[in-house]
Amino acid sequence: MTDTTSARFGVIIIGDEILSGKRQDAHLAKAISLLAARGLALSWAEYLGDDRAQIAATLQRTMASSDIVFCFGGIGATPDDQTRQAAAEAAGLAIARHPGAVAEIEARYGEAAYPKRVLMADFPRDAALIPNPVNRVPGFSLGRHYFMPGFPEMAWPMTEWILDTHYAHLFHLQPAAESSILVFDTGESQLLDLMEEITRQYPSLKLFSLPRLDERRTIELGVKGEAAAVAEAMRRIREALDTANHPWQPLERS
Repeated sequence: MTDTTSARFGVIIIGDEILSGKRQDAHLAKAISLLAARGLALSWAEYLGDDRAQIAATLQRTMASSDIVFCFGGIGATPDDQTRQAAAEAAGLAIARHPGAVAEIEARYGEAAYPKRVLMADFPRDAALIPNPVNRVPGFSLGRHYFMPGFPEMAWPMTEWILDTHYAHLFHLQPAAESSILVFDTGESQLLDLMEEITRQYPSLKLFSLPRLDERRTIELGVKGEAAAVAEAMRRIREALDTANHPWQPLERS
């Protein structure tokens, strides 16, 4: 079972069409939303083209970690789809036809599953299946890595199934919070000492500083993490700003 105190989620989005701009990625925003609805957060994301060597090298690196990784794209059977083979290479496994995947594809397409559609049942050996509620052509998983089609209408319910089936024990473990204020007429360099102090005093929190390109040199300054620590850190930030005579106001959120 994944360590509940250090579970990290990552996303790998694969496809030349994303990098070329022929298609706009929607997976990143949706993954963030699906995780947030369950009290979880995305730790990192990467975009890759349909380059088997690059995909394999990336997966070899991420498979060496304990991260939970969702991979979108490239698991079809056309020559430009390289993810299944790259995943096998990264894991040091052979490609083998998965009987369960064959059964799903046959159930959906009948005799038309042969000779080409059945190629989508060729997965790294010992892979587990991810059910596809749209056309029954499954995705697959290797350990904590989950490989799904690039089509959002398929990938998103598959991602929800993964989360709800395998990681419900991680949902809403700690009351997460985010709080920030607007600091005016102040440069980030003037706030560095304060930011470093907050980072040292509250190592469990993530501090963020977001300058705005407006006429008044405005900075959104805040922290996110466990609710009680966020409240305490923000109180310290406001006190320090008042002491230094830096004007600020609460951030009005829509």
